[in-house]
Amino acid sequence: MNMKRHIALLAASIIVAATAALALFERRDADLPVAPTGTTAPLLFDGASAMRFAQAQCDIGPRPTGTAQGKQTGDTIIATLKSFGWSVEEQKFDYRAVPIRNIIAKRGQGAPVILGAHYDTRPRADQDPRSPASPIIGANDGASGVAVLLELARVLPALPAKSIWLAFFDAEDWGGIDGWPFSVGADYLAASLTQAPQAVVVLDMIGDRDLQIYYEQNSNMAIQQAIFGEAARLGYSANFIAQPRFSMTDDHTPFLQRGYAAVDLIDFDYPYWHTLADTCDKISAMSMEKVGRTMTSWLARSKAAP
Repeated sequence: MNMKRHIALLAASIIVAATAALALFERRDADLPVAPTGTTAPLLFDGASAMRFAQAQCDIGPRPTGTAQGKQTGDTIIATLKSFGWSVEEQKFDYRAVPIRNIIAKRGQGAPVILGAHYDTRPRADQDPRSPASPIIGANDGASGVAVLLELARVLPALPAKSIWLAFFDAEDWGGIDGWPFSVGADYLAASLTQAPQAVVVLDMIGDRDLQIYYEQNSNMAIQQAIFGEAARLGYSANFIAQPRFSMTDDHTPFLQRGYAAVDLIDFDYPYWHTLADTCDKISAMSMEKVGRTMTSWLARSKAAP
């Protein structure tokens, strides 16, 4: 081949490759909504971004408390929160000789609104008919709530100054196994509070493709009504159904037991609960987006929030 022609073709190939790479980068960057340059427009909660946070957790595999995968998940959560400018604290303690770590991201001063989710996954798929001793992936039961909190961490700094904590609880899902209770991490955080939070809202199993969140019967009704009212205002009445249904023991329970106003947002109509089929193909970016946008709207507008 003529050398000049070879060089010309090589140069053209490099230009094409560079252009394609730049286009790919721009497409990925465009996945995250940003405020226009020179404006203070708030960022929008993006379900596709939340889905990526969920998939990243599922890619780690099962993430039970005390495992290397659980530690990796916690380390990733901390790095992500810090990259979004949040102050991050860790609560480390042992329970039955197992190391446990809560992660709390904080912004603002005063009595906080605490939004929480557990990041551990169940060590045994006790509802699975074929392999009940295997650990679960926990796409909905674990990853979905964490994904919504991480996406909230990305967008909430654009809201007016409020005292907000994002709490990532460890050791929620050992309950009923080897004599463990549920919500060990949440109980530890609730017991450590030195001032009453204005509200505690737990997000658990909120990624189901067929999202149907009902009033949880142990939860604070006034806060539930405010949150469901925001969901209705946004057009999500089919997903936030203002009727009582389930009565749950969950990460909100330790706060209720201490007299704090707490709510559990949970879609318990989930056929893959505590089975090996709780994988990322069972959850929806749109479901998480509806929950995330409802929470940002409630935080911005509700008098129950600081």
